Amino acid sequence: MERMKKNQTLVLINPWIYDFAAYDLWSKPLGLLSLAGYLRECGFDITLIDCLDIHYPGLGNNRNLKSPVRRRFGTGKFFREKMRTPPQLQNVDRPYSRYGIPIPLFRESLTNMPPPACFLVTSLMTYWYPGVFEVIRILQEIHPQVPILLGGIYARLCTQHAEAHSGATTVISETNPTAIIRFLENQGLHAPRELTGLPYPAFDLYNNIDSICLMTSSGCPYRCRYCASHFLSPHVTRRDPHEVFEEVVYWHKRFETRDFAFYDDALLVSAKTHIRIILEKILKNNLPVRFHTPNALHVREITRDMARLLKRSGFRTIRLGYETSDPDLHQRLDNKVSPGDFERAVTNLRNAGFSRQEIGAYILAGLPGQTVESVAETVELVARTGATPYLAEYSPIPHSDLWEDAVKASDYDLEAEPLYHNNTLLPCWTPEQRNAFHDLKKRVIEIRRTHANH
Repeated sequence: MERMKKNQTLVLINPWIYDFAAYDLWSKPLGLLSLAGYLRECGFDITLIDCLDIHYPGLGNNRNLKSPVRRRFGTGKFFREKMRTPPQLQNVDRPYSRYGIPIPLFRESLTNMPPPACFLVTSLMTYWYPGVFEVIRILQEIHPQVPILLGGIYARLCTQHAEAHSGATTVISETNPTAIIRFLENQGLHAPRELTGLPYPAFDLYNNIDSICLMTSSGCPYRCRYCASHFLSPHVTRRDPHEVFEEVVYWHKRFETRDFAFYDDALLVSAKTHIRIILEKILKNNLPVRFHTPNALHVREITRDMARLLKRSGFRTIRLGYETSDPDLHQRLDNKVSPGDFERAVTNLRNAGFSRQEIGAYILAGLPGQTVESVAETVELVARTGATPYLAEYSPIPHSDLWEDAVKASDYDLEAEPLYHNNTLLPCWTPEQRNAFHDLKKRVIEIRRTHANH
């Protein structure tokens, strides 16, 4: 009698986003896809369900479903369904929505599959946990005997909350894939083979690849007080630049992918021995690709030569991490920008041929102790300098250096309820500041329209 084959199927899931707004800026669950590639190389059978995938199988069969508007370079809107606003967020006068595929389609995918050996669910923003909980609830309903492993950023930053409320079998706060293997072994699963090399993220599990996300390094040498990068990635590591180039070539040639978004926290740091090598190889091989920097570049690193190299090698979306024009605030928060650095970086980029529209500057708003006037001054300076302002509302992040200040400044119970981390709340500002912020947003929209006309 033939021995029954042991179930080695793992289903990896990227949940929906529950929020007041969400936009697809090359949004892919890179950590989950990297894990998928790793586990597949170990011999497991991998299935991916990305609830945010706009090309998800079966979406075209629903005639009542309005297709989201898509933009250039693989960006655009998600599918969206309006939801009841949670009681904690009732004072926000904006519609609350679930972004991603319809729930019936998700349920259908689960119902049509035999029970896998394990579900692995990722998580991102701490205040997006309602989407994570909804996924886990449905998994338990349809496949109640299958263990569920919850990982990702929310699981690491709010481990106790996830353990108490998510319903997952196990919450894992480690990023090392060997920790996943240990969990699987505890469930009676063993990798069919040992890993022979570090594979590429499993983007090929998608039916359609609009763009590819790249991480050439992890960690950040800076320790900005509003960021938890030092907690999530304590050590700065960099990949071999020649291997990064080969990955770009692989995706471009195999899937004709042209748009690549860098997810690095410090892409331009140590440029001579890293990113410069990658980009010079791109130029030498005349690859027709486009690069984008949604995570922002450090302005100090944008010299005249670097700006030219960025332009020549195909960068089309430049985002700068400026945060504020207030030197005292910079001194307290990050100490990564000195007076004149930003203006110099923008001048170098403009001289290299980048337009106002292509150069965006992230401006933090809602920080503890920050004034609306300070943000307004930064917005006007960015516009005068020749870049386009992008407001980034501050979200309090557990384990960041600014967390305790945020807890003290906020009227919300940030420690007990991650929904209060939602940046739309501006949770560390007063009601008067939040009201004034609406006018500031209008001013930013006006500037961006002006730059678009130019």
